[in-house]
Amino acid sequence: MLAVLIGGWLIWQNVSSSGPVARVRFDTADGISAGKTEVRCRSVRVGYVKDVELAPDLDSVLVYLQMDPEAKQLLRKGTRFWVVRPRVSTTDISGLGTLITGAYIELDPGSGPEGPTKYKGRETPPATSRSIPGLRLVLYADEAGSLTTGSPIYYRGYEVGRIESRRLDIAGSRVRYDAFIRADYAGLVRENTRFWNTSGIDVTAGAEGFKLRTPSFQAMVSGGAAFAVPQDMEPGPNAADGTEFILFPDENEAKRSSFTPTLRFLMLFDQSVRGLSKNAPVEFRGIPIGRVSDISFDLVPDSDDQRIPVLVEIDPTLLRAEIAQKISQADSDFLKTSVERGLRAALKTGSLLTGALFVDLDYYEEAAPAGVSKIGDYTTIPTISSGLAQLEAKLSAILDKIEKLPLEETVNQIVTTADEAAKTMEEARGTLKEIEGAAASMRAAMEDPSFQGLPADLAKTLDELQKSVASMGPEGAMQGDLLRTLDEMRAALRSMKSLTNTIDEKPNSLLFGRESSGNPTPKAPSGRR
Repeated sequence: MLAVLIGGWLIWQNVSSSGPVARVRFDTADGISAGKTEVRCRSVRVGYVKDVELAPDLDSVLVYLQMDPEAKQLLRKGTRFWVVRPRVSTTDISGLGTLITGAYIELDPGSGPEGPTKYKGRETPPATSRSIPGLRLVLYADEAGSLTTGSPIYYRGYEVGRIESRRLDIAGSRVRYDAFIRADYAGLVRENTRFWNTSGIDVTAGAEGFKLRTPSFQAMVSGGAAFAVPQDMEPGPNAADGTEFILFPDENEAKRSSFTPTLRFLMLFDQSVRGLSKNAPVEFRGIPIGRVSDISFDLVPDSDDQRIPVLVEIDPTLLRAEIAQKISQADSDFLKTSVERGLRAALKTGSLLTGALFVDLDYYEEAAPAGVSKIGDYTTIPTISSGLAQLEAKLSAILDKIEKLPLEETVNQIVTTADEAAKTMEEARGTLKEIEGAAASMRAAMEDPSFQGLPADLAKTLDELQKSVASMGPEGAMQGDLLRTLDEMRAALRSMKSLTNTIDEKPNSLLFGRESSGNPTPKAPSGRR
């Protein structure tokens, strides 16, 4: 009887001093040994592996954990188990200490009620423990990308949290992320916060030109996410645990999500819209006020209209408060007055490198008169050809005029003129050669000794000429001879004048001679008496 009492007491003592046994299902028992592998919570031993057996379905293993009596409160609803072993990934390196001590099972207590003893173990450790205070959120994305478990979450480039898990939401056909924000930064997340993916290098080309964004090296390798409240929005209330957010593919998409258009206008362009794409900005004198919603001929029911329909969305809150109030309706009087004053839409080039276009609204004084009309369900805003289109039209007109010019005849004349010019050049070259020959002959003549005595002969000739000129001067002998000759010529002229006068008065004087003062007796002819 004493032996039975002592044995019963020992059994009761053993049972009362032992903790509960938990069963955990794992995919594999790699690194787990019965009686050797420890169970730890925050690196403190709270039990050990009592037994390991193959599950009846043969797809997993069942590991029985003998917990210490004081660790009973750790078995709660939501408690997580995983095997700590050496792991190397793009986001983290962990479990290197187990290379010496061996693998062990880590326990992360849940927040539910006590009692459960059956659990499904995790194959990968969670990014953060539930015991660490912080904000836990849910992010949804259309595609997974390179964002994985353990990827950092940044606020203005500073790491404030991590992605805890990633799984495919089959019902919603999207990817679900469980995100954790540390308690110190939980107040940064508001209900109107926007999250976006910062993984890899982001290169975009649009109306604003080329944009290149490079995150931190860790985000480039392992992926990452960032969040912020849009600049044009007031921060909302703080987000609570379990709040769901959309994870946008990039920062631009996150910023566009804050755009809330309430007005739609149809614009018909009579020029090419190549380079204009959906979500292209709509600006008023450089200030973004909307975006392009659609480009399609289906927007206009009239098939005879060959103009390109472009549907734009405008957010009046981006305008001045008084204008936003006046233009609250698409067919408002303010819009009609503005169109009458010259408000027109034009396509402008946002970047010469990419050729991307955007819609620009502005007032044009030279615009043709137009008004606001209605096509289908949309109000139309008149358009005007942009400066580039006008330049193309002018260039086309110039090219048409050039095409009408007699270019062939002109080219033939130019060719003929060129041939003549070539012949003239040949003749000029021949003349130049003759000039060169004459110059050579002149050079040889000047070098001749007989030519060198020519100056002396010229000087002698000049002296003789000077003497001759001197003899013809007032004091020269030739001058006197000339004067006498002139006197004799005057006397002869007077005699001839007297003779001519006599003949005029008495023509017979040529036969009878001039009468004397008496009556002279005519003389007998010679030879007669």
